[in-house]
Amino acid sequence: MSPAPRWWRLEMEAPPELEESLLWKLPSLGIRRVAIQFSPDQPSAHQLVAWLPEADWPEPERQRLAGELERLTEPFAIPLPPLGWQLQDEEDWSLSWKRHWQPDPVGERLLILPAWLEPPEEHAGREQIRIDPGSAFGTGSHPTTRLCLEAMERLAPIDQRVADLGCGSGILGLGALRLGARCVAAADTDPLAVRATGSNGELNGYPVVPGGPLQVVQGSAQELADLLGEDGPADLLLCNILAPVIAELAGQFQTLLAPGGLGLLIGLLVDQAEELCRLLAIEGWSADLVASQGVWGLLEIQWCRAVIPGDVA
Repeated sequence: MSPAPRWWRLEMEAPPELEESLLWKLPSLGIRRVAIQFSPDQPSAHQLVAWLPEADWPEPERQRLAGELERLTEPFAIPLPPLGWQLQDEEDWSLSWKRHWQPDPVGERLLILPAWLEPPEEHAGREQIRIDPGSAFGTGSHPTTRLCLEAMERLAPIDQRVADLGCGSGILGLGALRLGARCVAAADTDPLAVRATGSNGELNGYPVVPGGPLQVVQGSAQELADLLGEDGPADLLLCNILAPVIAELAGQFQTLLAPGGLGLLIGLLVDQAEELCRLLAIEGWSADLVASQGVWGLLEIQWCRAVIPGDVA
């Protein structure tokens, strides 16, 4: 009889600057058993945990992985936290996974709730966003996600049409629906994110069906504009995408956000905000940094004028 397989358990600190990049990079390298450990009592102390089959990750491959992760730190000019490796025997992954998650209150009204848990009595009055964290997309722990949910809570998007560009797990769109939005159109370039959004929509009573309040498509700004359809641009645009991608897509925001509507851009570092505001102004948008958490910022944008070539330096 062959011995039971063993697994490398990788642990490392997940600084706020790197968390989003790590959750994107590891699945792209074939590492999908990933979790972020944190406690609501210490929201800034995040630990990444990943499990890798021993047979597939000998020493040279683990060194190569460290090099891949090292490159993620370059835009932020910070060192890669130490990688801790520990061998462990086969286990029931579904149970192991679940031990890392707990109910997480956000703002005054919302509760991010792992799908298998019941809400604690002290949070029974909150609006629940049920999430299956297995996809490692947007579980609510990242500062950008929390900034956006808290901003929507202040806005209370009652009866608004919402566009969610780069939807990940769908958590922002589901939060909008819980806060009173009429409908959400969501898009992501990653097919796994599209699937996660659909699955989490079903968990929350918003299955992706024709005419339903939640619709999702694989693609970027053009596909999202097509999904919005004949009713035209949305009243509220949510965009949790890194700043360089926001800059590339800004020219298409007018197809997604109606005049008089409000956009929340949250995938950016505070020190990127000034340059991003300048680029958005060239495209005709007013932009203001209205909130931050650690190094991450939230921009609010509104359409302000027609673009006149050469009128913004």
